[in-house]
Amino acid sequence: MSHASEWVLFEKNIGAYVGLDEVCLSRGELYTVLINKEKKGGKGGKGSIIAVVKGTRAEDVSRVLLQMPRRRRYQVREITLDMTPNMAQIARTCFPAARQAIDRFHVQQLAFEALQDMRIKARWEALDEENRAILKAKIEKRIYTPTVFENGETRCQLLVRSIYLLYKKESLWSNEQRERARILFREYPDIKKGYYLAMGLGLVYHQAKSKGVAYTMLARWYDRVERSGFVAFAKVMRTIYMHYEKILNFFDKRSTNAASESFNAKIKAFRAQFRGVKDKDFFLFRLSKLYA
Repeated sequence: MSHASEWVLFEKNIGAYVGLDEVCLSRGELYTVLINKEKKGGKGGKGSIIAVVKGTRAEDVSRVLLQMPRRRRYQVREITLDMTPNMAQIARTCFPAARQAIDRFHVQQLAFEALQDMRIKARWEALDEENRAILKAKIEKRIYTPTVFENGETRCQLLVRSIYLLYKKESLWSNEQRERARILFREYPDIKKGYYLAMGLGLVYHQAKSKGVAYTMLARWYDRVERSGFVAFAKVMRTIYMHYEKILNFFDKRSTNAASESFNAKIKAFRAQFRGVKDKDFFLFRLSKLYA
């Protein structure tokens, strides 16, 4: 079934394991996408799309999904999603028998964003300090010469160029990134602590093989965050605590929303081929032909 550019629904594509996510089609317009993960949605398999609905409001999306018969909706045993309240409400309303599992990517992303907040704050402070030094040099009628570290970068350059290495494991750093990280961590010990806190959260997912082990490792991670005193990471800790049951559901089947993210990437690539989406009706029609 479909309703022009507002939504498409293919109830026969429902399965036991589904993924719920949002994607931008054009000019900031968001659509909610529900896929059947067992149909290899991320690889572009037939029967992948269950529904594509314009917008992300829980009421609007639920109104469409509730058109599916109750017996089909109760087929769903697990639904993977992010931590946004509207997605949780959609899952709870439309698939009440399904276990909700929060995708690990969204959890780890919170920690990386907290770490980047620390880097950005340090960058603004360094920029402000540099501006004061330049002004002082002008008043004293001399040429301003910035301090340069041993890798040839100024403090501001160091902080700007450290953005990518902070997302990566140490083992994946290039030699240049390794040298940059050595200087960064020497100059900013708090960023070093924040980096290992972010990586420590990732270790929970890599090392824990059961809910019980994951719960214990998360408790230890909470303790490290509390001892650090970092405000940004404290907010991450509280957010995880509010959703910990759904986060721990990941460890039942190690379920992720990678299929949804991969499918969204295919939609964006498909959109790029057409240089944007001018006719949303036709775009959804083509998506349905290919993936539904």
